[in-house]
Amino acid sequence: MNHPVVTVFGSAQIPEGDPRYQRAELAGRLLAEAGFAVCSGGYQGLMAAVSRGCQAAGGPTIGVTLKTFDPRPCNPWIDQEIKAPSYLARMERMIGLGQGYLVLDGGIGTLTELGMAWSLLQIGEIPRRPCVLLGEAWSQFLTFSRSHLVVREADYALLACAADAAEAVRRLAEAVRLLAEAAR
Repeated sequence: MNHPVVTVFGSAQIPEGDPRYQRAELAGRLLAEAGFAVCSGGYQGLMAAVSRGCQAAGGPTIGVTLKTFDPRPCNPWIDQEIKAPSYLARMERMIGLGQGYLVLDGGIGTLTELGMAWSLLQIGEIPRRPCVLLGEAWSQFLTFSRSHLVVREADYALLACAADAAEAVRRLAEAVRLLAEAAR
């Protein structure tokens, strides 16, 4: 695949018609227009929305699904399905494929994916990559964590918040471009 990949984490539970679904679909479209491929968990909800938006704008999509969920099919907007044998292998594959991460609304799974990506960035297990959290809920999460968790300010610098899809994609595109220039 000759497109840089943005891995998107988000809920499978948010239905079409919900404003968060629409925001995810817009994010997918904007990512494709910015030249990115989208990787997601490949199932329904926000994973479907971001894949749908990306594919509608001509961008390639990857879904990393889970053998545990067989025979549940991936969403119809996935171009390439990768079947992971375990949840940890799935997260490892999704994180490894991304040159950047976009975190949408979600629950325990999304929080786990964010935590793993953030931790791997923090300890240097993966190269520096942008991680953008989209939506007010994540700003509130970071406010809470600053008050109640033990996290260094330098580690918060690994994350960026965006109020809307356009800002999120701008931040991702700029950070990926700067990292690519620095690597030359």
